Parts: sequence; structure tokens; C-alpha cells
Amino acid sequence: MAAPISPLYEKIPQKNTLHRALEFTIFFLLLSLLAYRLLSLKNNGFAWLIAFLCESWFTFLWVLNLSSKWNPVSYITYPERLLQCYQVDELPPVDMFVTTTDPMLEPPIITVNTVLSLLALDYPANKLSCYVSDDGASRLTFYSLLEASKFAKLWVPFCKKYGIQTRAPFRYFSTELVSSNDNSMEFLQEYRKIKERYEELGQKIEGATLKSMPYELSSAEFVAFSNVERENHPTIIKTRVSGVMTNAPFMRNVDCDMYANNPQIFHHAMCLLLGSKNEQDCRCLMFCDQIGWLYGITTEDILTGMTIHAKGWRSTYCQPDK
Repeated sequence: MAAPISPLYEKIPQKNTLHRALEFTIFFLLLSLLAYRLLSLKNNGFAWLIAFLCESWFTFLWVLNLSSKWNPVSYITYPERLLQCYQVDELPPVDMFVTTTDPMLEPPIITVNTVLSLLALDYPANKLSCYVSDDGASRLTFYSLLEASKFAKLWVPFCKKYGIQTRAPFRYFSTELVSSNDNSMEFLQEYRKIKERYEELGQKIEGATLKSMPYELSSAEFVAFSNVERENHPTIIKTRVSGVMTNAPFMRNVDCDMYANNPQIFHHAMCLLLGSKNEQDCRCLMFCDQIGWLYGITTEDILTGMTIHAKGWRSTYCQPDK
């Protein structure tokens, strides 16, 4: 492996002068209010004490929140430098997990588009593995994914051949004929063919939703996951460690209503993970065992993120251009 020529990413501090001035003003006003409450406490009784305690707690929480926004930074990644430092076969494998729950609240066609956009990423195909974690164990979702896997054999080569940027079919076909690097007659013919096949896929899934599955699905395919519950995933952990799954060193979780709008998103991510000078900034762990997802509330993603930070882990916000 060649020595890095240039850094794979840069950490750029953002100017925050105006925001800090506003925060100082708010902090001064909060302290003034608390001082006023405290000095007037003897003349206003128990209600004044309750107000003072509540406002003190609010001020404390506000200071904690302020500490996370005091020194904002942005990360600029350079994916074009990645292959200058690493050969294609040296790029680490990635396991992608798409999570869904209820096919009625989260229609399978949305999950299908998420999966298709991930499968079509500009990353070595033998380094990517995509899994769908369906807490609802829906036969409809499974059937939709089976049909999507057939469509993917056409969609993925089409995207990579013509350099398609938007790789979620519903988004790509929802606009007028999208230009590509090659607007030849061959491209137009393939475009129409792929669009027709996607419409057929949507009709199959819609038909299965309104009526029933065209054929029975073998229960033998779900033996390893027969005891999985929404709040507790020990079976998934054991299955992943046992080697049934690919056990890639990096794992990416995606909600079923998201899609990749940048085909080089994993190259950007690897710039952050592989470009770190300090090994402590990038470590492997048993995510489900050491952190895990926290269910049971509507803001489960926020609570999970706060728990990760409370355990000493740091997160990096990176938003590459589309």
C-alpha cells in the first residue's frame, strides 16, 4: 500500500462569532433572571421557589446543549484521493442494514428503492452486502425484495454504465428524461426498457399488497431469525458473529425511507474512517452488544445518538455534495 500523498479529509472550523454573541446575551439574561428570583425569594413564598428551581434546571440543560454547538466544524472529504492511497481490492467491506417495521406504514416499494439505491453505489460489488432488518417479519416485504433483486440485475449495470447520479428508481423516473454522460440512441432504448421494468415491479408489489402473494415462501429461509423480537435482537447478533452474515468491519444503518443521493457516499465515508491519523478515532466494536438500538419511544434515533455520546463515542457530520 502506497503512503498517503494528501489527506483524505480536512476538518474546517466554522465562523461562529454572531452565534456566540447571541448565546452570551441569552446566558446573561438567564443569569439575571435567576439572580432576580433568588433575591426576591423571601418576599414571594413557595411558588417563587418552584419557579427558581425550574428555571435553574432549564438553564443547566441549555448550557449542556450549548456546549455541543460552541465550536462547529465541517468536514471536507476527497474521495478522488482514496484510490491513490488504496487499491480497489484493499477497500474494506461494508455491511448495509435497512430497517423497516410495518409494510402498511412503510410501503415495501419505499424499502425497495432504498435497497436498490444502495446496491448501485460506486463501490466494489464484492465489498458490499445489504441486509433488510424487518421487525414486522412481513411476507409482503420479503416478496417485494425478491422481485427487486431481479430488477437490480438491470438497474445496477444501467446506473454504472451511464454514470447515473440519482440511483433510487422512483426519484430518477419521477422527473423528465434525465440526461446522462451518454445521450445516444442506445441510452434512450435502455432508459425506456428499465423504466418499463420498474413500472412492472411497482405493479407486482401493489398487486401483492391488495391481493395476496403469488406463491408460498419457504419458512426454512427464516430459521435463523425465528426468535427475533423488536426490542431484543440476540439472534441477529449470534447470526452475524456465526458467519451466516459477512461480518464486515464497517456497518451502515439506513432507514427504509432514505436513499443514497450520491453514488460515492461510501468513498466519502472511507475518507473519514481510513484517513484518521489517530487509531482511537476509528475502532471496531460489537455495535448491537455495546451500544444497540433503543426502542419504545417516538424519538428512538435521538435517544440512541445521545446514548452513544454518553458512552464516550464521538460522531462526525459529513454532508458531501449531491
